[in-house]
Amino acid sequence: MSDPIVIVAFDFDGTLTYHDSVIPFIRRFTGTRQLVFGLVRRIHQVIPALLRRDRDSLRRVATQVAFTGRTLDQLGEHAAEFGDDVIATGLRADMAGRLRWHRDAGHTVLIVSASYEQYVRVVGRHLGAHDVLATRLESIDGTLTGRLDGANCRGPEKVRRLQQWCHDNEIMISEATVWAYGDSAGDRELLAIADHPIWVTEPLGSVAPSL
Repeated sequence: MSDPIVIVAFDFDGTLTYHDSVIPFIRRFTGTRQLVFGLVRRIHQVIPALLRRDRDSLRRVATQVAFTGRTLDQLGEHAAEFGDDVIATGLRADMAGRLRWHRDAGHTVLIVSASYEQYVRVVGRHLGAHDVLATRLESIDGTLTGRLDGANCRGPEKVRRLQQWCHDNEIMISEATVWAYGDSAGDRELLAIADHPIWVTEPLGSVAPSL
């Protein structure tokens, strides 16, 4: 009889890290002045999105401002540096320890995040995650288009991406035990499908979770 499959999905911002990473990364990549100028030029898009609290639309606008015309090499260089900074000063010790416990227990550990894939992968490799499912940036011939490649990986998209990953890896998610860790409204759908949903609202400590 084969061992039961355990899949563990961790959110990134506010769960594995102390703070949001998207805006700090955009500011580093494009510069605060250029970012502000670009958003002001698109104020007709920004204000309605703010009024609707439409995070997906705001992400699309910020992505267009920050990344249009830049190269994948530039993105990779900045992502490597930013990821190293997150590792050095931005990771929550309790949650990093929780992730490593799951990994060492033989569980399949994934980071499922609305943050940009390139720097989340840097952190994921450091923590020993098996894979990263995150928001992707579209590129053509090595140049960023300023558009997302697919949907922003939050809310229902987190569930869709997790299900697709399981399908691609020939895992029946209905037969697996699923743990999910999250801290915000964008994690609700992911936690809703988990057998063990963990809302990260305070330090969890370094002890192993109860199975």
